Amino acid sequence: MELTGKVALVTGSSRGIGREISRGLAAKGTRVAVHYRADREAARETLDSLDGGPHAAFGADLADAGAARGLVEGVEREMGGIDVLVNNAGIFEAHPIPEVDYEGWQDAWARTIATNLIGPANLSYLAARTMMRRGGGRVVNVSSRGAFRGEPETPAYGASKAGLNAMSQSMAQALAPHGVFFYVVAPGFVETDMANALLRGPAGEGIRSQSPLGRVATPGEVAKTVVFLASEAPDFMTGAIVDVNGASYLRS
Repeated sequence: MELTGKVALVTGSSRGIGREISRGLAAKGTRVAVHYRADREAARETLDSLDGGPHAAFGADLADAGAARGLVEGVEREMGGIDVLVNNAGIFEAHPIPEVDYEGWQDAWARTIATNLIGPANLSYLAARTMMRRGGGRVVNVSSRGAFRGEPETPAYGASKAGLNAMSQSMAQALAPHGVFFYVVAPGFVETDMANALLRGPAGEGIRSQSPLGRVATPGEVAKTVVFLASEAPDFMTGAIVDVNGASYLRS
């Protein structure tokens, strides 16, 4: 898919992986809709780092279905449509069974599923309807190796990402006849703000040693994979889940 002049909505793009994805897409001539939940200043920093344009920033809490609709409508109104959607925004909250009470357990599941699964599902629906009117498009969802290996400290996170994988593959089957293709990137640990505290703590060395490379991924490595899927990957790869975990977890 030629990206020059196309419009891409990248969620959670005020920092980390989302910022690098936005930079990679902009470098290919894409106009980027930078999404943020609360930190407009960080989103502005992302905008300032992008080549080309014009680009724009949009704020929305994706756990709110109305806000998700408002985000898509805002991008359509201000930028003319959506050709690429990257569902990158997500949360990761520890809620180990021995330590959390029942109310905390319910809250963690509700927040995580609303943000990591329902939000991307709503955006995928809304963006796909737009793409169908524009002759097609691509959706790339950022999942996790935790969808396959399990997340004992954060089971809602693992479940949300497994659901995201299944949703993506269902949508791939449903929308391929309409020229809308779905892809998934499943990273392991990545050097981001979300993971830095853990990586710098006592568990850091053990996490890095999970990969034979002796390190975790950089945001840029994940971003390059996303940009490839949004642009150069063949249509026939629709429904594919691409692992980016440094061989730290291999699935058959």
